[in-house]
Amino acid sequence: MRQRLLLLFTLLAFVFTSKAQEGIPVYFDYLADNYYLVYPSMAGIGQGGKIRGTVRKQWFSVEEAPNLQTLNAHFRIGETSSGVGATFYNDANGYHAQTGFKLTYAHHLKLGGDARYLDQLSFGLSPTYLQSSLDESEFRSVDYDPAIIGTKISQGYFNLDLGISYSKMEFYAHFAVLNLLASERSLYRFGRLGDVPVIDNLRRYLVSAGYIFGKSEWQLEPSVLFQMTDFTKEKSIDINAKVYRDVDFGRVWGGLSYRRSFDGAQFQNGADFGEQRLQLVTPIVGANIKNFMVSYNYSYQMGSIRLDNGGFHQITLGYDFGQSERKYDCYCPAAN
Repeated sequence: MRQRLLLLFTLLAFVFTSKAQEGIPVYFDYLADNYYLVYPSMAGIGQGGKIRGTVRKQWFSVEEAPNLQTLNAHFRIGETSSGVGATFYNDANGYHAQTGFKLTYAHHLKLGGDARYLDQLSFGLSPTYLQSSLDESEFRSVDYDPAIIGTKISQGYFNLDLGISYSKMEFYAHFAVLNLLASERSLYRFGRLGDVPVIDNLRRYLVSAGYIFGKSEWQLEPSVLFQMTDFTKEKSIDINAKVYRDVDFGRVWGGLSYRRSFDGAQFQNGADFGEQRLQLVTPIVGANIKNFMVSYNYSYQMGSIRLDNGGFHQITLGYDFGQSERKYDCYCPAAN
């Protein structure tokens, strides 16, 4: 029973703190010119291509704390309207882990204007494969417990991500449905099929929009991102602001993101009851040095109930290739 309670606590702590999800969790690395990680329609959005790698670590003082690594690349196929991409990722949290990859095809439809005018509607599709695992080899129980297998078990899933993007000069908007297909998640039903309900709806909906003001040395980019999990109806919103400055070697930038969930978690503190919503404040800084990009963000969880006082650290490294100058007459970092 103790091991089962520990497993349940680990699961609840991860869900409450970081919104654990099937597939790649949506953190804040998309703000590091990495929208393709979230939206399939951004594959090959501009001329040339981009490579991005991220490493995220939560709670350095907590053993087996959640950590995530991603690597993705995407590019436009020559002078065509097609883009392709690939993403590999590993997400671990204590006894739980998931690894997977995505392959993407995107089509970009120019709606008007000359070659230097950005007015484009994009569609993207990403077949995905995910291997999810649960390591119960260290679980011990004095009495027989049918809920504990005692070994490492794993389950593979196929699914599909769909994305649509619209870009018009400095304005952009994106929409995506992740885990579009019904896919039964049977990993946590081994040995206890009658006790655990079947869950095959893993869909998430993402919507975001933003605009970049200023065309001189300084630019300001406000944006928002809304996400909802279909099965649980969990909802959250990111409110972001980034500032850019062009310099001799490229560009430096910084920003701030505030994430708030629409749903609260009930808790009891002595005789008092309360409700706390997920709130994360994330400053982010970065620089584009010629074709290279580096970024760092730190997320701090607000609220009185926290597993640890430490925050969540994330580093993103990138490289842009196949584009010697801006293709469009706009300040639009994702496409230029």
